[in-house]
Amino acid sequence: MNPYTPAPDLLKNRTILVTGAGQGLGRAAAIAYARHGATVILLGRSVRKLEQVYDEILAIGGPQPAIFPMDLAASGDAHFDAMAEAIGYQFGRLDGILHCAAAFESLAPQALESVEDWMKLFKVNAAAPAAINRVCADYLAASGVGDKSAGVILVGESHGHQPVAYWGGFAVSKAALEAYFRVQADEWADSPMRINLIIPGPINSPQRAKTHPGEAKDNLPQPDDLLPRLLYLMGPDSADVRGRIFEGCD
Repeated sequence: MNPYTPAPDLLKNRTILVTGAGQGLGRAAAIAYARHGATVILLGRSVRKLEQVYDEILAIGGPQPAIFPMDLAASGDAHFDAMAEAIGYQFGRLDGILHCAAAFESLAPQALESVEDWMKLFKVNAAAPAAINRVCADYLAASGVGDKSAGVILVGESHGHQPVAYWGGFAVSKAALEAYFRVQADEWADSPMRINLIIPGPINSPQRAKTHPGEAKDNLPQPDDLLPRLLYLMGPDSADVRGRIFEGCD
């Protein structure tokens, strides 16, 4: 796949939901999807940040996006159902989802983490992506078959893939996301929906700034370095790619 050069209209006439769209990888991906023709639904906690991404998309001539403010840590089944109903009412179908939203506070020994800390991490990092996929499944199926099959991308984390000390509930919640991914990929094996998972590794992101505050950010891969892979996995060129884990930017 690498180097992958997406067609300018790769995602034309597609509607794609991006969670965590207000910053970091979610922001970069939302803008890239719009640049390649997609109508992007921007989901995140901060209306101000989502509005900034909205304006950036219009400034590059992308299709008018939609904004859906939502705090995943405070959301239950009724909130997810309402989100799906709004998408169905406005668009009638959904051609893809990129799950970039994540909860992370700080590195700490497990002795200092509470049940409440763990529950928030599990809710945002594992339960929310599963819930969103579940409530949106009918709209993803309505995307069609073949080169119009809906693409779902989960963003994992290297410490969920290989847990180590001090990553605590975050690592465990991301490991749970990876387990969910394997279950969902198996259940969707013969469906119009395809799901894949990427593990970016160290990139210049808001989370990385929390875990490595003194690090030279210019020496890290940037969110834009992941865009070819995110475009590939969302577009028709990867219609037969499902149930795979991709690591790094290459």
